[in-house]
Amino acid sequence: MSGPLLLTPGDPLGVGAEVTCKALLSRRGGGVAVVGAWAPMAEWGERLGLPLRRVEGLQALPERGVGVIEPRGDEPVEVRSIRFAVEACLGGDAAGLVTGPIHKARLAAHGFPYPGHTDFLGHLCGVASPVMAFTGGSLRVALVTVHLPLSRVAEAVTVEAVLHTLRVAHQALIDQVGIPSPRLILCGLNPHAGDDGLLGREELEVIGPAAALARREGISVHGPVSAEGAFLAARRGEGDMVVAMYHDQGLAPLKLVDFGRSVNWTLGLPIIRTSVDHGTADGIAGQGIADPASMIAALDWAEHLTLGGRARG
Repeated sequence: MSGPLLLTPGDPLGVGAEVTCKALLSRRGGGVAVVGAWAPMAEWGERLGLPLRRVEGLQALPERGVGVIEPRGDEPVEVRSIRFAVEACLGGDAAGLVTGPIHKARLAAHGFPYPGHTDFLGHLCGVASPVMAFTGGSLRVALVTVHLPLSRVAEAVTVEAVLHTLRVAHQALIDQVGIPSPRLILCGLNPHAGDDGLLGREELEVIGPAAALARREGISVHGPVSAEGAFLAARRGEGDMVVAMYHDQGLAPLKLVDFGRSVNWTLGLPIIRTSVDHGTADGIAGQGIADPASMIAALDWAEHLTLGGRARG
């Protein structure tokens, strides 16, 4: 892939522009172009001493400093910015996409029909079921289900859903991270992975059969095992990614261990996409106290992925 990484700061009312400018300052801005609202970027650039230049397109990016493109259109600026950035990545004009936080409720009030970035990115890329994953300092997690009430998780954990997540995670670790033979650790749904059916039968009737099908395809899968066992094994280096059944099963342990370094990473897209692991943080917006650590990590991981995992071991 060629071209710069594109960074969309997200909701102009949140902390996106602040953490973007702070992250770019820490990296000296190299190889990154911003696509988003000019006004908050200009404000934070001035406050932090980051040289910014407003430009009309990728062809006009400055040799020094950071170029900021605000695409024209009738949609909210964060939406048209994502659309512009994805088109540039698909067209080979950008190496990858790093996204700041969007505000789902505010966008929904403007008629935005997607529950978040992941589904919108899937729509733009023509991918029906992208997989939400996270990586931190020492752990990687992919999720079978994402933003569902717990009461609906069990019905959404199907053989097809588990197998799809295993396949996508396996291929992403090969193609983007450069691991030739990835090892996946698969969580059960129930306590103690169902305890041989005493605490639930999903492991016997759904998750286990999906793992067996994946193994027949040559995918290395350990499990299903209890979530605590899965994460302990991952911490010991016995696997390359944990596949969790639902949001908090995967993200609570990862963020406990790696908070501030964790990165939202979308698998199964034809482009590289990473993101911060936090929201718009409206309560501290404008105060200058937002922590850019996750944005820095998202930029670093995207850069790592553009090199096929060769930037680090």
